[in-house]
This record gives sequence, structure tokens and C-alpha cells, in this order.
Amino acid sequence: MKIFMHSTDKGIWKTIENGPFIPQVKRDEVLIYKPSSEWTEAESKKVKFVWIAKKIITSALSCDEFFRVSQCSSAKEMCNILEVTHEGTNDVKRARKHAFIQEYELFRMQKGETICDVQKRFSHIVNHLMSLGKSFDKKELNIKILKCLDRTWQPKVTFISESKDLTSMIVASLFGKLREHELEMNRLVVQESEDKYNKEIALKACNHK
Repeated sequence: MKIFMHSTDKGIWKTIENGPFIPQVKRDEVLIYKPSSEWTEAESKKVKFVWIAKKIITSALSCDEFFRVSQCSSAKEMCNILEVTHEGTNDVKRARKHAFIQEYELFRMQKGETICDVQKRFSHIVNHLMSLGKSFDKKELNIKILKCLDRTWQPKVTFISESKDLTSMIVASLFGKLREHELEMNRLVVQESEDKYNKEIALKACNHK
């Protein structure tokens, strides 16, 4: 939603963050609401952002969700209600954050998982934590990924740790390198299995003769 509003006009998102813009003017040392007939073109545009933001929000909602916010006077109020409804209060968010942090700290590659499986679970946890306000640097994430792998990955982990700059490598690139290695290892397993099968067939043929 934020990306969509920014791509349309960043002023639309500001009405979500700061609330609706109401033109004001000082008269007799008192700040009063400015009559709409006196609004400048720039002020009219800012006021219109409120309605554009409300339109964008409501057009993305189901009927049930729409009725939650249909009586709201501003887009900021709409977002606040939707946020509390789906993400919970600050106490709920804090509890969820602690739960995800624990899940992150205990993260390990599970038996039978592929690198794609690991990436999917890891991204799920990290994305939730980032949405709840926690930040990570590239090196921290890369080291965490390498440490979560089981012992069969140790040679590759050592090679990457010694040959790559983990402070600048993006997580997607690291998973890509691990995926390449996984595909090569799978290819070798298949090849070894085929070689073993061919040798057994050849041995049986010789014995038969």
C-alpha cells in the first residue's frame, strides 16, 4: 500500500502518516480554518490527497473490511483501525516480536530440507521482524544463514566464509551460491548412483559368462 501510494504521489502517503491537511490562515493573531474559496492550488491538491488515499484503501478491501472503516473521517484513521485489527495493539506487536526473535535465534536447517526450504522459512521470520521494527545488517544475516546449516555443508560454509565479503553480499546472492552447490552435489549423487548401477550390471554380465 505504501509503495503504491508513493508511486502515485508521496503526498498521499503523508496524509496517512500525518493526518489530513487542513488549510489554515492567521487572522487577528488567531489561526483559523481557511475557507475553501481561498485555497491555493497547492492547498487544494493536498486536501484532495485525503480522498485519494481513502479511495486507494477502500478499493483494496473486502466488504467485511470496508465496513470496519466506512465511518472513518480520514485515511489515517482507516489505517490505524486496520493496523490494530490485523497486527494488534503495541503490546501484541511486542509479544509477536519477541516470539519471532526467539524463532530467529533458534533457527536451524531441518532434516530433509532443501536450500529453497531454508530460504523460505528464514525470509518469513526476517520479514516479519523487519515489519515489527527490527533491523539487520547483511553480515549478521549471512553469518546466521551459514551457521544454521547442518554439518554436511561445513566445507562450503568454510569456503564462503574465507573467500567472500559477508558484509557486502546480499542474502539472495548467498542463497544462490548455496543453491548452486546443492544442485552440483545432487548431480554427483545421481552420477555416483548410475556408475554404481552400471558396474553392478557389468559384474553380473561377467559372472554370467
